[in-house]
Amino acid sequence: MQRHALNILMLIGAAGLVLAAQAGLLDNYVLTVLMFMGINIIFASGLNLVNGYMGEFSCGHAGFMCVGAYTGSLLSAALFAGGKLFGAPLLPPELAPLFFPLIIVASGLCAAVFGLIVALPSFHTRGDYLAIITIAANYIIISVIENIDAIGGPRGFFGMKKTVNAMYAVADLPWMLLWVIISAALCLTLLYRLVTSSGGKGIAAVCQNEIAAEIMGVDTNRVKITAFMVSSGLAGVAGVLYAHVYGYVNAQAFNILKSTEGLVMVYLGGMGSMSGAVLAAVAFTLLVEGLRFAVPALNDLLHGLNLLPGDFEISQIWKWVIIPLILILLMQFRPEGLLGNRELTQIFPKLKNWISFK
Repeated sequence: MQRHALNILMLIGAAGLVLAAQAGLLDNYVLTVLMFMGINIIFASGLNLVNGYMGEFSCGHAGFMCVGAYTGSLLSAALFAGGKLFGAPLLPPELAPLFFPLIIVASGLCAAVFGLIVALPSFHTRGDYLAIITIAANYIIISVIENIDAIGGPRGFFGMKKTVNAMYAVADLPWMLLWVIISAALCLTLLYRLVTSSGGKGIAAVCQNEIAAEIMGVDTNRVKITAFMVSSGLAGVAGVLYAHVYGYVNAQAFNILKSTEGLVMVYLGGMGSMSGAVLAAVAFTLLVEGLRFAVPALNDLLHGLNLLPGDFEISQIWKWVIIPLILILLMQFRPEGLLGNRELTQIFPKLKNWISFK
């Protein structure tokens, strides 16, 4: 019982969040921030599998998030929303809660297939070529989607809110918060099982020395492709949740800036640390939201001190200066991140007696 105590506490905490949302104790803004924390946890943890555990360097992972977002949005609209592109909905809205998990899984699988397409040629190269190829793939995915007018082109795609509203019509529950919590928990469990398995040891061996791993009998190509597909699939899961939380998706939301966010979270928490990625995702989400309020407050302060002209204001775009700057500072002064490649259970060994993923 003691070994599962922390798991039980986390389950109680998740249930408490859902009940608080159901009771109206959490407003829409707080709920949205909590959901984006969960989405960032999935995205950062998946990217950490490649950039952290495997020691490769993917710089365009938001492209796979984009694939998942559009796949899930199109499936959602076809099944429950219909419209000009699909005609009448294929299924009655009462089935939305039952089929939405399948939409999430299908989106993740589609993103994993795109990850395979990128991984097959890129892992025949050495060094930093994966970074270049993934950046190119990120731009290719966005450009292709923006040039398909049937799915909105540069205007983006709507219709997912009808699916969310259909779930609310079945039962008055905070459905998206529920799906984000469940998805984050399952994704973290999947990653833990993977990195602690024999295949996961192969991923660590590739990170340490790929040539030595090959000599010891590790099929390095298979290991790298599998890890990249899992990572891409998790990015796709994050993407479909992102699209349904917003109720709208635009390809430009997954440009190189979104990929940079993922890199900041991975390197802030520590490469090869799952708990570090979780902590960094939470901290990063709070930082972004803090900047949303800090910029107007800074404008008011500087205007009050007559340090800015009356018609001049610091734009919110400055957060895109601050976020890459965090990455630069991390690389300069603490390249190993907050936890390095350690988990919280290694820093606080007594936690091992209170948590289990089995």
